[in-house]
Amino acid sequence: MLPANASAEAPGPLDIGGPATTLPNDPLPLAIKQRGWAWWVGVAITLAVLGAVLIELRNVDFSDVRGMLPTSPLFWLVFATSYFVAPAADWVIFRKLWQIPASGFLALLRKLIGNELLLGYIGEVYFYTWARRRTEMTSSPFGAIKDVAILSALMGNAVTLVLLVLAYPLLGTLRFGIDASTLLASVAVVLGMSSAVLFFRKKLFSLPRSELLYVSGLHLVRILAVAGLNAWAWHLVLPEVGLQWWLLLSSCRQLLSRLPFMPNKDVVFAGLAVFMIGHDAEIGALMTMMASLILGLHLALGLLLTVVEAAGWKRA
Repeated sequence: MLPANASAEAPGPLDIGGPATTLPNDPLPLAIKQRGWAWWVGVAITLAVLGAVLIELRNVDFSDVRGMLPTSPLFWLVFATSYFVAPAADWVIFRKLWQIPASGFLALLRKLIGNELLLGYIGEVYFYTWARRRTEMTSSPFGAIKDVAILSALMGNAVTLVLLVLAYPLLGTLRFGIDASTLLASVAVVLGMSSAVLFFRKKLFSLPRSELLYVSGLHLVRILAVAGLNAWAWHLVLPEVGLQWWLLLSSCRQLLSRLPFMPNKDVVFAGLAVFMIGHDAEIGALMTMMASLILGLHLALGLLLTVVEAAGWKRA
């Protein structure tokens, strides 16, 4: 006989007095079932980066660059610093906003590589999915990531406009595909975008004013630091050219990279370099080497980070 307070119905297979567990023959483990959309989007972006790495590796021939590689340890230190400045600045920003852990630096590296190898702002999507899976830092990461991305573009536009004013006489002298209508259209777009952001700032931004100023200041420091480190690295390869000329050339490169509607930006930049510095053959070889080194570092880190993340999936 059953006790008076006992149920006549036999307990089910999961009625064990604790949280429900997955049956052994369940085709999907509970850990996978609990994965949300953010996890799957992050996986998809990681696999897309892996695909981009494999495609780029098929098209890259580093044999032409190998003979130009500098042997100076100082060059490699400056080059590595210039590469990691952007994710380091982002880490400092999100450390203040969210108390992001040290492991977040790897996620920010994936953000950089995703933007460079796939398309612009896909890295922000990946970083958003990474943050969504860590609600102990923040329960709604979208607002902060949006604000940081907008402020990065805004500070880049501000630096571009200042450089344009300073470099306008030089650009007007060279005439490498730069006509007045194209230049005015580019300036109009930059001014229009920046003005729209400032006009709608109360609706666009979600961070408090003090944090917006902090983020803007760090973006400005990052932009100036990258320009200065690039100039220093170029100077270490061609020391016969004064550092001040490389600084001017790095500033012009920053200007050209952000102006829309500018045709043949590489041709314009090469013309600027030859006009200001000379050394036609050396300049071409230097820019080819630097572009190859950056691409090679993107590919190596992209592959390494994909392997690390895949190992995490296996452990999960």
